[in-house]
Amino acid sequence: MHLGAFSFTPGSHSAGWRHPDAVPETDMSFAHYVAMAQAAERGKLDCIFFQDTAAVNGSAALHGGSPWRPTSSRQVFPEPATLIAALAPVTSHIGLVATATTTYGDPYTLARRFGTVDHISSGRAGWNLVTSQIEDEAGNFGFDRHPDHAERYERAEEFFDVVTGLWDSFDEGAFPRDKQTGQFLDPAKGHILNHSGKHFRVRGPLNLPRCPQGRPVIAQAGSSEPGKRLASRVADMIFTAQSDLAEAQAFYRDVKARAAAHGRDPAHVKIMPGLLIVTGPTEEAAQAHYRSLEALVDDETAVNLLSRLCGDLDIRQFPLDGPLPDLPPSNAARARQEHLVAKARRENLTVRQVARYLGASLGHHMLVGAPEKVADVMEEWLRAGACDGFMLLFPYYPKPLEDIVDHIVPELQRRGLFRTDYAGTTLREYLGIPVPPSRYAATTAS
Repeated sequence: MHLGAFSFTPGSHSAGWRHPDAVPETDMSFAHYVAMAQAAERGKLDCIFFQDTAAVNGSAALHGGSPWRPTSSRQVFPEPATLIAALAPVTSHIGLVATATTTYGDPYTLARRFGTVDHISSGRAGWNLVTSQIEDEAGNFGFDRHPDHAERYERAEEFFDVVTGLWDSFDEGAFPRDKQTGQFLDPAKGHILNHSGKHFRVRGPLNLPRCPQGRPVIAQAGSSEPGKRLASRVADMIFTAQSDLAEAQAFYRDVKARAAAHGRDPAHVKIMPGLLIVTGPTEEAAQAHYRSLEALVDDETAVNLLSRLCGDLDIRQFPLDGPLPDLPPSNAARARQEHLVAKARRENLTVRQVARYLGASLGHHMLVGAPEKVADVMEEWLRAGACDGFMLLFPYYPKPLEDIVDHIVPELQRRGLFRTDYAGTTLREYLGIPVPPSRYAATTAS
C-alpha cells in the first residue's frame, strides 16, 4: 500500500481550524511544515503532497464590492515549489510533491524549478500537474475568465511534452568536469528541444543536468474524461476522488486499461484516492471526535464551497433540505461536480448534506472509527482492486497527521500492508516506478 499526506492547511475540513486541538497558524508557519513533513517521514509515508491555488478564494467577487466571508479558511499558503525546496534539507527520505498549474505557468520555468528541487533533494521531487480549478486565478494572469475545460487540458498535454523534453536536455554523464583534459561538457550528450506547437515555442536546452530520477515523479488529479486521458498518458501517481468501492474499482480498471493502451505498464501508474480519516484510540473516541468537528460546521460556508461547483446555477436559491437540483456543467472541477451529483443521487442527499460532505472532506472518502476499523476498509479497497494506496487528508493540523502515523500506520504494518522502512532513496523507488528513459536514448545509442 502506498500512502501520501495531502497538505491543505489549515485543514481539509472547512471548520477544522476551529477545533480545540487545531493550530490554524500551520498555513504559514515553516516550523510547523517542518514538523509535519518529519512526522510523515517518521511514518514512512511515500510523500507529502502540497496543494496550490494561485489566487485568494472568492477574490473575483470583490469586483462587485462583495466582501470575503470571515469564516472561510484556506486563504493563504506558501508557494509550494519553494516550500518543498526548503523542506528538502530538513528531511532525508520523504517524497516532496508540489502543485503547479499548466494553465497560467510556462514550461521552461517549471522544468527548471522542479528539476532543481529534484537535485536539491537527491531525487525526491514530484510535480502535481493541474489545469487550475479556481476561477479567481484568471484575473491574476491578465484574463477575464478561465479558459474552457477542454482548452485547459489541451494546453496541459503540450505543456507536459515541453517540460519532459526539457528534462531530457542532457544525458547522464554529460558534464565530466574533467580538470586534467579541460572538458567540462560532452557535446554529444546535449540536445536542443526546438519545440514549436499550438501553445508554446521553446528552444531549450534546460540549463540543468539530468535529474536524479530522470525526471521528477508526475502526479495528476483530474478524473474527468480529459483528466483521465491525460493522467493515463503522463501520470506516475493519480490523486482521485471516490467514496464508493464499486465506483473506485471502475475508475481503477478504466485508467489502468488506458495506460496500457498508451504502451505503459499499468503497474507503474499508482492510483491513490483521497481519504480523510477521523480516528481515536477507541470507536467511541473516534465518533466523539467526528461529532466535535460536525458541531463546528457552518452551513452557509459549506454551501458557498458547493456553489463554485454548480456552474452558472446559484445553489443558494434552493431549499437546504431539498434535493440537489440538476447542475449545469462546471468550468472548474468538472469531475468533482460529477462525483457529488452521483453521490447525491445514490444516497438521496439534500443540498445541506452534499454541502456538508464537501465541506468536511473536499468531496473525498471519509472514514470515522478506531484504527482497526479504518484499516479494515483500507485493506478491503486495496485487495478489491480499487486503489494502489491512499492520499490522506486531515481535518486540521497537526494532531490528525500524528494520529495516522502513531496509530493507523502501525496497524497497517502489523497486517503486512505497509512498509516498516524505506527501500531506496528516491520517490520513484518508494513507488516502484522505474526511471524513464530519455527520448534521445535510442539516437544516442546508435
